[in-house]
Amino acid sequence: MSALIILPRARIFHGHDWVYATEVKNRSGDPQPGDVVTLKDVRGKPLGSAIYNPKSQIIARRFSFRAQDLDLDFFMRRIQRAIKHRETLGIDTTLCRLVWSESDGLPGLIVDRYGHHLVIQTLTLALDLRQDLIVQALVELLNPVAIVERNEAPVRRAEGMDLRKGIVHGALAGPVQLRHEGAVFTVDLMEGQKTGLYLDQLDNYRHVAGLANGRRVLDCFTNQGGFAQACALAGAGEVTAVDASESAIATAAANATAAGARIKFISDNCFDYLKAAEAQGDTHDLIILDPPSFTKTKGSVHDALRGYKEIHLRALKMLQPGGILATFSCSHHISMKEFHQMIVDAAVDAKRTLRQVAVYSQRPDHPIIAGLPETEYLRGYAFEVMASW
Repeated sequence: MSALIILPRARIFHGHDWVYATEVKNRSGDPQPGDVVTLKDVRGKPLGSAIYNPKSQIIARRFSFRAQDLDLDFFMRRIQRAIKHRETLGIDTTLCRLVWSESDGLPGLIVDRYGHHLVIQTLTLALDLRQDLIVQALVELLNPVAIVERNEAPVRRAEGMDLRKGIVHGALAGPVQLRHEGAVFTVDLMEGQKTGLYLDQLDNYRHVAGLANGRRVLDCFTNQGGFAQACALAGAGEVTAVDASESAIATAAANATAAGARIKFISDNCFDYLKAAEAQGDTHDLIILDPPSFTKTKGSVHDALRGYKEIHLRALKMLQPGGILATFSCSHHISMKEFHQMIVDAAVDAKRTLRQVAVYSQRPDHPIIAGLPETEYLRGYAFEVMASW
C-alpha cells in the first residue's frame, strides 16, 4: 500500500483526522486519486489508513487507526455500527441521519433515512468511486424501497467530481409524507433542501415548543414549518410563520393542515418582514430565528455576522419583558463565541437585557467528534428578555 509521510506538528497528531497537502513530507509508492493509503510519521510509525485525493486541499482523510481496505465487508460493518449507535441513543432510526461522514468513520458519506427510502451523498472521491458497494451494503442491511443520490453539493467540485442526482436503487413514486411527534412533513427526496428535510433540528422543534404554550409565536425562515407546527401543537396561542420561498410556504401550509396545526403562513423575505413588523410596533411572546447558513467561507464571516445582527436586533425590539428569543446558526465558520457576542451586541443596541434559558445543538444523529471541530456546526440559544431594573 502507498504511504504518505506526515510532517511533525500536523493536526493529525492533535486529534484531527484530516491531512492537508502542506502537511505531507513525501510519498512512497504511486497512490492514485481515490486510493487507500497508509499514513506514517517521519520515523516510519504507522498512523492509520486514509483515503487519498491530491486534487483536494485535504489530501488525505483517516478512517482507521489500522490497516484497512474499503470493501463490502467494511461498509457493512461501519454502517451497522452507525445504526446501532443511534438505536442505543433512542433515536427513531426511521427518520434520521444514519451515517454522517467522519463522525461515523466514513469520510464524505451521508445516508439519510426517510421511512422506507434512503438518500445518500458521496462527497469524497474515494467513496464516490465505491458508491456501488455502499448501495449494495444499504440494500442488504435495510432493504429500502428506493435509494436516491443527491450529489449536487458544490464541495464535490473541490474533490474533482461532477455534480449529479438520481435514483440508484428501486423506484420513487413522488414526495414522501412522514409524521414525527405529531407534525407532518412532506419530503421531496429529489428536490428538497439538503436531502429533503432538516433532520438536525428535529429535537429542537420539541425543545423550543416547550416554551410556546399560550404564547404569540413568530417563526422566521420556517421552511417546512417544523418549529411553527411544534409550537402550534404544543398549545401556542397564535403562530405566524414566514419564509421567502413560496413553494416552501405552500408545503408548510399543507403539512400544518394535515397535522391539524393552526398557523398563519406568510411568503416574504424575513429581513424585509422583520424590518416592517418592527417599524409597525408588532410584538410577540416567542420569536424563532432559524436562517440558512449566511457564510460558506471564513472570508465572509464579517458580512454574515452583520446579517445575523440585523435580524436579531429587529426581533429583540419586538419582544417585551418575559418574551423569548430562540435563535440558531448553522454556519460552521461562525464560532459559538462569535454567535453569542453578536446576540449580546444586538441586545445592547435594542436596549434589552437577556437571561439565558437554554442552549441548543444538533440532533445526536449528527454526532460531534471531540477532535474534529468541523463536526459541530449547529448552535442555538433561548434567551428571555428581562424587565428593566
